[in-house]
Amino acid sequence: MKKSCFPVFCSLLVFVFTILFSAGVYSKKRCKPLLNKLHNIQALQRQGYSLKRGQNLRIQEDQARDKWWQCEHSSLAKFNAKYGKSKKLAKRKPSNSAIESSRTKAKKNKSNKISTSYISMNEVTFNQTSAIVIKSKYQGDKNIAWLEFYQKPSKCQQPKSLTVFAYCCENKLEQQNRFEQAYAK
Repeated sequence: MKKSCFPVFCSLLVFVFTILFSAGVYSKKRCKPLLNKLHNIQALQRQGYSLKRGQNLRIQEDQARDKWWQCEHSSLAKFNAKYGKSKKLAKRKPSNSAIESSRTKAKKNKSNKISTSYISMNEVTFNQTSAIVIKSKYQGDKNIAWLEFYQKPSKCQQPKSLTVFAYCCENKLEQQNRFEQAYAK
């Protein structure tokens, strides 16, 4: 009795492993196109692209990864129920009116892309036509008098620490107050 149970047990074990292995291979084969799509999107991400294109690629990558992951970790029935059948339908020949409408849509899309890219390239962030003018606190004769009055301490030529810099700012404010009082007289 023991001798006849061992071969049956071994054959049953081999049968179970065969079924599990073939199901795993089938799921890998079924999900291979999704994995290839994910790899293609990742290859596009390694190339140069604009900010908007990068955001779109990131969204596509996330969707492709989710779809591939679901395929790997679910049965064929669950996957088809969620994402539809993976078989491609035969394409029908479009009618002449459909061809004409697609051409007009393509022209509109092309013109929109040109205009938006033109706007983004020539977008002005600040007024570049006028000169940059830096004004001092004092103008004219008062500025000349201030430059003669102000005595910058030697350690304020190149302050090495924040405390020295703070001292220099305070010193300049004190001298400005004294200058204002003296100039007003």
